[in-house]
Amino acid sequence: MAGRIRTVLEMIKFEHSVFALPFALTGALLAARFTAHAWPSLRQILWIIVAMVSARSAAMTINRIADLRYDKENPRTKMRALATGALTVSFAWIFTLIAVAVFVVAAWQLNPLALKLSPVALTILFFYSFTKRFTNWSHLFLGFALGISPAAAWIAVTGHLDLRMLILCGAVTLWVGGFDVLYACQDVDFDQEAGLFSIPKRFGIGGALAFTSIFFCAAAALMLLLPETRGEELV
Repeated sequence: MAGRIRTVLEMIKFEHSVFALPFALTGALLAARFTAHAWPSLRQILWIIVAMVSARSAAMTINRIADLRYDKENPRTKMRALATGALTVSFAWIFTLIAVAVFVVAAWQLNPLALKLSPVALTILFFYSFTKRFTNWSHLFLGFALGISPAAAWIAVTGHLDLRMLILCGAVTLWVGGFDVLYACQDVDFDQEAGLFSIPKRFGIGGALAFTSIFFCAAAALMLLLPETRGEELV
């Protein structure tokens, strides 16, 4: 059982949740800082963490299911759990459904708007896994999938969405997208063979590094703009 749990955690890269959580928690704290709302309660923080981890777990599992054929062929990924048969596709689907259910419950526990928008969030998270089939800009789709987390946490605390959170979403989208471009440089040869799309494949390694620099500079600019932006309720 312990070995199976480790395999599941490896499949969803559970440790990367620690990297993703600060974006959501930043949104929750800024919601309190920029509005008249009190500091997020412990209950809100706990349900935000549950929502973040469960949504990310579902998205990572869908990504593994969608990429199974490519993972088996790619030397870098051929030892992943689904590719080796350590976990079955049926198990992965069941795990995804459980994670989705936990996410919806967490959204329900937060507020009505969070629950209403939960299918939108899941659609964005799941859609990324298919973008590398048709666009070189899949890195930005991945960035946006994580970039919506500050806005989701803002909604969780305040019950509405503010213009300032869209700026932070843009910054996180570019920041994560830039890192994913660097990550994709490892697979440029495989992407050529498999017919997948990426910035490194389209523009070469040098071009990919240039795009990464642009993304990082734009993310920093948005971060600097954030404190100067006036609030405007959008939803």
